[in-house]
Amino acid sequence: MSALLLAIIYLAFISLGLPDSLTGSGWPAMHHDLGVPVSYAGLITVLIAAGTIASSLASERLTHRFGAGRVTAVSVAMTAAALLGFSVSDSFWMLLAWTVPYGLGAGAVDAALNTYVALHYAARHMNWLHSFWGVGASISPFIMSHAIATGLGWASAYRTVGLLQVGLAAILAASLSLWTRTHPVVSPAPDDAGAAGEPDGRVPLVQALRIPGVWLILIAFFAYCALESTLILWAASYLVSERGIGEATAAAFGSLFVLGITAGRFLAGLLANRVGDRALIRGGFVAMGTGVLLLVFPFGPGWLALAGLVIAGLGAAPIYPAIIHSTPSNFGARNSQAIIGIQMAAAYTGSTLAPPLLGAVAGWTGMWILPPYLGLLVILGLVMSERLPRRPRTC
Repeated sequence: MSALLLAIIYLAFISLGLPDSLTGSGWPAMHHDLGVPVSYAGLITVLIAAGTIASSLASERLTHRFGAGRVTAVSVAMTAAALLGFSVSDSFWMLLAWTVPYGLGAGAVDAALNTYVALHYAARHMNWLHSFWGVGASISPFIMSHAIATGLGWASAYRTVGLLQVGLAAILAASLSLWTRTHPVVSPAPDDAGAAGEPDGRVPLVQALRIPGVWLILIAFFAYCALESTLILWAASYLVSERGIGEATAAAFGSLFVLGITAGRFLAGLLANRVGDRALIRGGFVAMGTGVLLLVFPFGPGWLALAGLVIAGLGAAPIYPAIIHSTPSNFGARNSQAIIGIQMAAAYTGSTLAPPLLGAVAGWTGMWILPPYLGLLVILGLVMSERLPRRPRTC
């Protein structure tokens, strides 16, 4: 029964990744049809991020009241409705309206599933969970490409993914009893490490932020997600402008960074239980730092920079899952629901703010600033994660 529920959770994370690459891959056609400038994609991203941050912060309250299964099912239904809304939008402003349920649904399901797996499954399952997100994010550009190439249009891609989400929401609704039968809700022990909350077991946001070490892990998580999103967006541009690598080659290796993350999480899952979360986080940041150094290595052929991207992708792979999975052991099971919600908010903040900030700075200095910018984020993430106090596992 536990294995069946885990399979459903993996399927839910594929669905979480599916919409994430749709707008990026379809925007060249979308902005033309909607009659807006290319730059308007940033407004869509910001509004979705605002929704995900808001619902991540509210996830602890929602999950405590309704349970992870119900929150996941309703959240997936919200994203399905939003994607179907995208498919019938004939104006940019209608598209913006549908970003509200999309962002709210995506943030809630992300926080709820991460918390559930962190509490009830091993570290390898957390790594595999996030690799399945990569599977979804890798599939959706092909769905969009096929829709445009066959003349069906970008709206057809949104409709296809939206209908897939409807099917998943139905599966989740039908499996609600599995969530409580497989892992019954148990009140946390009063001496749960650092437990800080109300009599009903809920941990208010302000109290969660006061727990020692929380700010350290939030900054580390912010730094990692800023690193990942900045590399995804700007790596190809850096390779072309600063290393003289052809556009096609640079684009291919830019995508290999994402594939490296996906493949690396499958591999990290095999090692996670033996190595431990802290070692995976440390090794991941060190590998990302090594990859960044290869980007600027002053001697040798351009393939060293390309290899640096692949190494950075493999290094990035275990950091996100390991930070989430270590939350119950670092801060106690009772506090983990609230803290993971805050971590999701920090992640979305880093992913949203860091790439445009780099773009603004590079417009003034040149793209050479990318490796130093990434290097500072690597150091910040590594130092903050290493300063986190060690605590015995309590869940």
